[in-house]
Amino acid sequence: MDLNSNIKDILLHDETIFQDIEVFNADYIPENFTLRNGQIQEMALSIRPVLHGGKPINNLILGPPATGKTTAIKKLFEIIEFNYSNKIVCVHINCQLHSTKFDIFSQIYKKIFNHTPPETGIPFARLYNSIMSELERNDKTLIVAVDDINHLFSKNVISEVFYDILRAYESYPTVKTGIFAVLSDVKFQHVLDKNVGSIFNANEIHFNPYNYEEIGQILKERIKLGFYPTVISDDLVDEIVDYTYNMGDLRLGIDLLRMSGNNAEIRASKQISDEDVKRAMKTAENKILDYILQGLSDREKHMIWFINNLDEKNLTSGKLYEEYNIKYPISYSTYNRLINKLEFLRLLDTTYTGSGKKGNSRYVTLRFNKEQINECIKDEITI
Repeated sequence: MDLNSNIKDILLHDETIFQDIEVFNADYIPENFTLRNGQIQEMALSIRPVLHGGKPINNLILGPPATGKTTAIKKLFEIIEFNYSNKIVCVHINCQLHSTKFDIFSQIYKKIFNHTPPETGIPFARLYNSIMSELERNDKTLIVAVDDINHLFSKNVISEVFYDILRAYESYPTVKTGIFAVLSDVKFQHVLDKNVGSIFNANEIHFNPYNYEEIGQILKERIKLGFYPTVISDDLVDEIVDYTYNMGDLRLGIDLLRMSGNNAEIRASKQISDEDVKRAMKTAENKILDYILQGLSDREKHMIWFINNLDEKNLTSGKLYEEYNIKYPISYSTYNRLINKLEFLRLLDTTYTGSGKKGNSRYVTLRFNKEQINECIKDEITI
């Protein structure tokens, strides 16, 4: 059989082990999302004042990647738009894709008017006036979820965006606005201008990492919805759950299910084998690192690269600071925030040595091997 015929057979083959392959997509919003009910209810409480003529409460939504922050917001926004679209406009913005002030407000404009503004030739003031005048005319409250806000930290974009949203009432007295700021970080307020920080004054909602049982529950639910029955054995499911938990990122487990299914279909098999899963794991080795690196600042990526290329055994936090500060001067408080965040994101581990001042000296070790890090980060270092 020639290549052309072989490809046609693959594309046209109508037998599949996938009942609904979209279940394994990154942007899939599950119907059943009970594990984050507490956080969704807390966010809903911050919007409830709007229904009684008040202002929404701002939220700072914190947690490591792949802990359900974005899905919880989208789930809540779906409910609000279905029931209260005459009172509230909800806009979710991915700051990885939209990281300038004009771009962000263009997304708000698009949600309100159902079409994008002209890309050129329109001043920001006109765009802003169109948005706020429409909200004022229809007596609607604007809730903006600004996701992955670390992408706005440079050039003070974040303070400008927050200020323009939250102080809209100064020029449009009846307009009420609120912000859900989403961040995979342990520190935040230090990046806001003082004036903005005082008006943001957010309620913090925390999304802790899923535990082993929760990861198993989520992956088994995806299997039930995404595959036909008996496609994958309980033993292989347990293997994928173990791997996902150890790597610390739910996205990886969902990807592994999809890739394992694809591998089985390539073999024209109706069941996923151990080899299909092993091949998927091999393909996914660098994926988890790529996921995390996408959300890091240049300084954070550079710190990972620097640690990775230090020829130092039993590296302590103090020694790392000394070495880094010699080449790239940095305050100790900024350095400490960097290390804490990188540990928070499970890029590195720190363990106490029992020595040093008050016994608080820490060893610093990376969770990924040298080759993986250099391969994923080599083209991204700009410092």
